[in-house]
Amino acid sequence: MIKELEDAIGYRFSNISLLQNALTHSSYANERWHNSAMSNERLEFLGDSVLGMIVAEYLYKKFPDRPEGELTRMRADMVCETSLAEVAAQIDLGRHLLLGKGEEQGGGRTRPSILADAVESVIAASFLDGGAAAAESFVRRFVLCKVPVTRLHNEDYKTSLQELVQQKRNQVLSYRLAGESGPDHDKHFTVEVLLNGTVLGQGTGSSKKRAEQDAARIAITKLTEQK
Repeated sequence: MIKELEDAIGYRFSNISLLQNALTHSSYANERWHNSAMSNERLEFLGDSVLGMIVAEYLYKKFPDRPEGELTRMRADMVCETSLAEVAAQIDLGRHLLLGKGEEQGGGRTRPSILADAVESVIAASFLDGGAAAAESFVRRFVLCKVPVTRLHNEDYKTSLQELVQQKRNQVLSYRLAGESGPDHDKHFTVEVLLNGTVLGQGTGSSKKRAEQDAARIAITKLTEQK
């Protein structure tokens, strides 16, 4: 089964335990060994840096006329949770993850945050196994092929909404928490965005900030359709 993942990645590991470690979620490590240090969290930490460096170097060379701020936004989009979850779906990474029973039952194999973390862990594992060339091969094949050219995954919808409503005078935007659910390790928040005291949109997310962005996105769609 793990060879299928190697085929999808396009890389054969000399030390297969590195890849197995990259697939081990903390919920599984805690249930199996009562030790979260045996999960992929350390690899995720390394993979985040390796991925960021490779993407930054690529953008720096690819777009010599782009200012620093724009390059930063492009890099942030390419390594954001949504983008990496799409990479995970492309290689069917969720099917190979080792999850605890609770996480398994809770839909962990399709949860974007878990998938994105696992992608970073696989990048780190390939880096440790085959050096920079192995990691760069993965990133070039699955990440650098998706340089954002239109709307970014991590677009700041709150700022866009603010700019949209400010086209008229005396417009007041505000956000309020409408609810939250789930255990501490898997919280879900619901936030409403109000325009002059009237609910304009409601969004959800794994944090209040993400829920606010989702609410702003929905509000932008509603205001655009009204035009």
